Amino acid sequence: MRCDFCFRCCDIREGGRGWCGVRENTGGVIHSRYDHDLVAIALDPVEKKPLYHFLPGTKTLSIAKAGCSYDCDFCQNAMIAREYEGVGMERWLPEEVVDMACRHRIPSVSFTYSEPLVWQDYMSSVATGAKEKGLKTVMVSNGGFGKASLDRLLPLIDAFNIDLKGDSSFYRKVCHADLVPVEEGISAIASSGRHLEVTTMVIEGIHDEAMIASLGRLLHEAGVHVWHLTRFFPHRRMRDRAATGEACLARLYKVALESGVEHVYRGNSAFADPLVCHTCGGSIDRLSCTGHCPACGSPVYGVWA
Repeated sequence: MRCDFCFRCCDIREGGRGWCGVRENTGGVIHSRYDHDLVAIALDPVEKKPLYHFLPGTKTLSIAKAGCSYDCDFCQNAMIAREYEGVGMERWLPEEVVDMACRHRIPSVSFTYSEPLVWQDYMSSVATGAKEKGLKTVMVSNGGFGKASLDRLLPLIDAFNIDLKGDSSFYRKVCHADLVPVEEGISAIASSGRHLEVTTMVIEGIHDEAMIASLGRLLHEAGVHVWHLTRFFPHRRMRDRAATGEACLARLYKVALESGVEHVYRGNSAFADPLVCHTCGGSIDRLSCTGHCPACGSPVYGVWA
C-alpha cells in the first residue's frame, strides 16, 4: 500500500514502515505509530515559529509527535524528528489539545518542532476541532508535501511557515531530500491565499550570495511576501562547522533585500529588523499594525487581528 503523506510516497508492505519510520502497514491499513502520544507540548510566542506577520504579540500552543520525512545533517530537533526511540511521550487526545487552548484563551495551535506531514492524521483531527472552536492553526513544515496531502491540508491550516533550505544540491547532499516538492508546495500555498512565511537557515561557507539570490528569485516569483534568514548553530552531524557569524548573515540579508520579497528578517541574531512599508519605506509598529501603513495607507501583508 502506498502512503501519500509526503513527497516520498512510500510503498509500505504488510508489517513494514515508511522512510519516516512512523508510518506503518498493519493488517493492510497504513497508520501512524504512537497513536495520540506527543513528544512536545509548549506555549510559545507565535514569532518563534517564526511568524512575524500573523497575529503578532500572541501566544500559540505548540505540539509535536515523533518523526520526519528528511534526515538533515544539521537538524536542531533530531531527538524527536529522527532519533526518537526511547524519547518520553505523553498521551493527548485531539480534543484535549483544543480544550487546553480554549481554556487558556490561546488563539492558535501550532504543529511544529518535528515534521507534521508524517503525523498529519493527528494534525488534521486537532486542526478540525480547533477551527470548530474558532482557533487559528499553524503548520511549520519542511514543505515536502505529497500532492494529495497538500490538497487535504490547505482548508485546515491558516498559516504556514515553510523551510526553503537551499538549492537542489543542498537538498540532496545535506537534507537527503528533494527541492522540487518544496518549490511546488510554496507556490501552491502562496496562490491559495493562505498566510505564508518562509525560512532559510544560513550556513556560512555553504550558503553564499549566489544561492540566496537564486532562492530570492524563486520566492518572489512564487508570490512570497515574508522571508526569514536565520543563523546556523552546530548540531548533529555538523558539529564540526562553526556557527554562522553576524557579518555573514548581514551580507546575505542585503542580497535578500534585493530579491523583491517585500519583508525580510534576520533570526537567531542580535539584529531586530523592523516592519518596513514596502511602498514608502516607513517603519511600522508590528504589534499595532491594522494591515495598512499609517504613513501612506498602503496594504501590509499579514493577519493582524
